Amino acid sequence: MIRVEQTAQGALKPEDYKSALKPVWCPGCGDFSVLNVLCQVFSRLNFPPEETLVVSGIGCSSRLPGYLSTYGFNSVHGRALPIAIGAKLANPKLNVVAAGGDGDGFSIGIGHFPHACRRNIDMTYIVMDNNIYGLTKGQLSPTSPANMVTTTSRYGNIEIPINPISMALGCEATFVARAFSGDPKHLADIITAGIKHKGFSFIQVLSPCVTFVGKEQFSLIKQKLYYLEKDPDYGTSDRGTAFRVAEENDRISVGVIYRQERPAYGEKLAALREKSTSRSQKSLESLMDVFRP
Repeated sequence: MIRVEQTAQGALKPEDYKSALKPVWCPGCGDFSVLNVLCQVFSRLNFPPEETLVVSGIGCSSRLPGYLSTYGFNSVHGRALPIAIGAKLANPKLNVVAAGGDGDGFSIGIGHFPHACRRNIDMTYIVMDNNIYGLTKGQLSPTSPANMVTTTSRYGNIEIPINPISMALGCEATFVARAFSGDPKHLADIITAGIKHKGFSFIQVLSPCVTFVGKEQFSLIKQKLYYLEKDPDYGTSDRGTAFRVAEENDRISVGVIYRQERPAYGEKLAALREKSTSRSQKSLESLMDVFRP
């Protein structure tokens, strides 16, 4: 971590959260937007770099921690969540963000996702979904659409893709959202809302791979975007409606899809410790009574 100095007002600018390491992503990659937006959000929330941790797995998007001045941990493939969870439980005061791609999160790392959701760990998980394995030369990923042609599906994908939003909803996540790297202003609002949420926040960021999918993917996504915030009748507390949004085919809804207030794992753990300590103290006092004259 590179330590940065705060300004006279005590606030840090977005650029203060960037490290000296320059990104090596392909020109036009959506991950540049996520990096810039994350720095804006950290500045907006006035997060001290020494109290902020970004954990990733392996993949193009998982290079993210190296480009930030916060604490960072670039873990092994698919293991961003357990490491991030361990750090949060060890130091509840940390602002913890896990980041990765669709391959890292929904292939080798998929076993950790349901448990992070249902336990409601107070952290944010950002998945930069480009529907492909970009780092290892364009193979099929768990979210690659049906019939998609890749280096490992020359005649089209014959598998049914995973739906990350439906999975998060089914696994009891308390904050589920989707955003697009091509709209950084909206993305910043969504990530801010996710980090502020007390509990596990899952954010799917549509981040096109310009190298193996093509630049036209940006235009195709823009044509189908629908902002849920513009619908006055949409309520984020209705899980059934959220599932219907997740299964849409004619449009791509972005925004906060579902939000529920529920005690975070850390809060429940603290209450459990207090309860067990109280019982232990009572048991000790009862035992001492036996030996008192």
